[in-house]
Amino acid sequence: MLGQSFSFADLASQILVGLSRAMILFIVCSGLSFVLGVLRVPNVAHGALYMIGAFSAFSISTLFGSSTTGFWLTLILAPLVVALVSLIAERVLFCHLYQREHLMLLLFTFSLSLILGDLVKIVWGAEYRSVLAPPILRGSIPLFGSAFPRYSLFLLFVGPLVAVGLWLFVNKTRMGKISRAAAVDREMVGALGINVSWVFAAAFVIGCYLAGLGGALVAPTISITLGMDHNIIIEAFLIVTIGGLGNIWGALVGSILFGVTHSLGVLFWPQFAIVFPYATVVIVLLLRPTGLLKSVW
Repeated sequence: MLGQSFSFADLASQILVGLSRAMILFIVCSGLSFVLGVLRVPNVAHGALYMIGAFSAFSISTLFGSSTTGFWLTLILAPLVVALVSLIAERVLFCHLYQREHLMLLLFTFSLSLILGDLVKIVWGAEYRSVLAPPILRGSIPLFGSAFPRYSLFLLFVGPLVAVGLWLFVNKTRMGKISRAAAVDREMVGALGINVSWVFAAAFVIGCYLAGLGGALVAPTISITLGMDHNIIIEAFLIVTIGGLGNIWGALVGSILFGVTHSLGVLFWPQFAIVFPYATVVIVLLLRPTGLLKSVW
């Protein structure tokens, strides 16, 4: 409750919890930001792909077990399932719509999210599912005078690795540079003999792969259920907006702000914890309407 005193251990532990959740948000948001930056598509179905990643993680972990090997196979295969679904959707549907107005794209991706949600219900049913973390990541370790979950600590390492990997891909690889060029001038890239259609397909699949990876990583921490895509897509669009369109580090900073403020809200004023991150978004947009960091596209 507001006004109650808290120890340093309580505060540090809650900040770390917020940071671990922020890493999941960042992984999902980085994919959404990448798709927005290259394709200019406000992909509302991104949340549904995140949900498919979580449900795929459940099926794969059931198949291979909750051992350490099974866990790593889950993290490899579940995002690939999402990447395959996204590739099919892009080649069959999206590739015909890139030149349409943003409102039409928004409505289309919203419709696609509803379709994917129904497909999830048909394949996995409406029951709650859960995934066990591998034995090595179960339990807690003492940190700052309190017990901190091992899996949350694992997430704190994964998030920055994804950020660095995506930054290296965008800035240091030929494919990444072509994607950036296509985002600025599609016709010129096409005139150089590059198949822009497949560049867009690759960018879309990479972004959706990250949504699937986020779903697979969050699976051991929450109950996997229908509707889990709704909250994540709202939060993801807000984070991408305040971070700066297409800016990977902006998505990271925005995710940290969102995750930590919510976590601190739970500590200081739990009845209104959900208000804290959204109030932060409002303040940021009032002070910097274009986002915390500059758009790179």
